[in-house]
Amino acid sequence: MTSIDGFILLGFPSLGWLSHTILCALLSLAYAGTLAGNLCIVWAVLRDPRLQRLPMYILLGNFAWLEICYITTMVPRMLSDLVSPGIPISILACFVQFYFFFSLGATECLFLSAMALDRSLAICHPLRYSVLMSHQLCWALVASCWLCGFLWFVVPIILISQLSFCGTNTLDHFVCDPAPLLAASCTSAPRTEQACYALSSLIIFATVLFILASYGLVIRAVLRLPAGARRHKAFSTCTSHLAVVALFYGSVMVNYVNPAASGSSRKVVTLFYTVWTPLFNPLIYSLRNKEMKEALRRTLLREL
Repeated sequence: MTSIDGFILLGFPSLGWLSHTILCALLSLAYAGTLAGNLCIVWAVLRDPRLQRLPMYILLGNFAWLEICYITTMVPRMLSDLVSPGIPISILACFVQFYFFFSLGATECLFLSAMALDRSLAICHPLRYSVLMSHQLCWALVASCWLCGFLWFVVPIILISQLSFCGTNTLDHFVCDPAPLLAASCTSAPRTEQACYALSSLIIFATVLFILASYGLVIRAVLRLPAGARRHKAFSTCTSHLAVVALFYGSVMVNYVNPAASGSSRKVVTLFYTVWTPLFNPLIYSLRNKEMKEALRRTLLREL
């Protein structure tokens, strides 16, 4: 068996030239839109002193930066492979992408949980919110999300990196993912595979249950409010946030909790939570927010 020193990411080999061109154009637009929307949020939070005092916007600013990093780990390489297919990625570069892709995904789960906690405290305990979610606690949550997210998948990534790869150097995906990497290994590694899916399942189910419980408390508190604009606004916020949670977690569960997902379906589902969710998040979480739009207007006027 011959060892290999790089991989070729197949992407979508069954697509014709026209389909490749359309996909490349859509990905470019989605990437540009994601960068623009999330950079606006980061810029507003950094430049507006009012937003910097509010935990909700500290979390949103970090979440927006996370989305920029998350989509950047995958889309530029995917665009390169669509334009010039067959160019190999080195094993080192593949595992660097693997590490950041999964670490940022885990960090996103944790930030979604932190944001759900923040909204739950704000709506269920409005009088004590400033005490319960202090500035110090908010930054402690932010630091914990980044640190835990980047430590969560260290062990399975190290285990997979120690495997020997031989024979075919093609990975049936557009990103370095554990399933095709394990398939390219010379020997089977059932314990490594089980560790990957166990850690994936743990962080996915633990955070999604926490988020659902938090929004359940929010909905219960909102139902106690008298009918009116405030109640409608709270329900609208909850439903949009839960829509993002459902899109992200639903697609992630298909890929990483169900190991039997086929290659083609795995790739399509991955596109949902790595490209479209980061694109829509700024619209749902922030740019529909009146205070965020006013902050963007203020900072823009100051800069001009």
